[in-house]
Amino acid sequence: MIGLRNPLRLPAGMDPVTAGVLIGFGAFAIYAVSDACVKLIEGQLPPYESAFFGAVFALLLLPVLRAPGEPWRAIFATRRRGQWWLRFFAYPVGVMGSVTAFTELSMAEAFVLIFLMPAFVTVMSVVFIGERVGPRRWGAVVLGFIGVLIVLRPGFRELGIGHLGATLAGLCGAISVVSFRIVGGGESRLSLFGSGTLGGVTLCFIAMLPAFRWPDAMQWALLAGYGLLAALANLMMMAATRLAPAAAVSPTQYSQMIWAIVLGYLIFGDGVDLPMLAGMVLIVGSGLLTLARERQRGVSLPPPVSASGAQAAAAIAAETRGEPPKDA
Repeated sequence: MIGLRNPLRLPAGMDPVTAGVLIGFGAFAIYAVSDACVKLIEGQLPPYESAFFGAVFALLLLPVLRAPGEPWRAIFATRRRGQWWLRFFAYPVGVMGSVTAFTELSMAEAFVLIFLMPAFVTVMSVVFIGERVGPRRWGAVVLGFIGVLIVLRPGFRELGIGHLGATLAGLCGAISVVSFRIVGGGESRLSLFGSGTLGGVTLCFIAMLPAFRWPDAMQWALLAGYGLLAALANLMMMAATRLAPAAAVSPTQYSQMIWAIVLGYLIFGDGVDLPMLAGMVLIVGSGLLTLARERQRGVSLPPPVSASGAQAAAAIAAETRGEPPKDA
């Protein structure tokens, strides 16, 4: 496992920022393979069952996030109990939504909606934190929603539960990000990460009981790939943000769009038409504009978007968050 408390050993002459960015690209490639694993289950297991096993594997990260000498009960310690419960519920809903999206949609189309998360963060930051958002950030939000409309073409094609699941994944990810900003400094990474993970294990376990299906050997292998690869990618993202500023690492998340197209074509035979490609470009542009503007303003950056590893955001946010300024 990648150590977070000891300096990483880099090849001679390699710049730490370059190394962090390269690790970020590698992490998102692994995230994409993790998402492909859960898609390969093809709905043979209920989405909340897959989400439960994903959350169980996420527990492997807790010892890495735990500070030396920190008691395990610190998972429940918080200065804002309401925000703790918000993350407890948001994480499992988001993961179940993402599993549903990857089951029902192509990988590229699922990511299009999940990548609305930065736009949701902007809107929620205005409503719940009172951030003042200038015309450039609002322009980025509008650009992202136009991209989604181009991809989905409502009125010209049928929208289904997969689209709802992907939207919920992006929305719940945004809820977690805004929660991190509200709590500000002083909250431990163990509490930030553990609240969502415990919510995933608890709520998904309850949800899967009525329709539980014992996985076969292949499904166990895919569930292990889904959970373990996401855990590995989370560790790599933590390592990346130790080496390089979050502003340098965060844009690597958009490489997931490329992996979605490549894996979707090679594994699932999915194609990408011109409107979808145009919409992707607009959504990626929207996200990059948001990241650039928030970097200029000194706002803690939104954690990377990942359907399978959404709660890695807790560890990253703990390293980079700050109280948001009140003027855009």
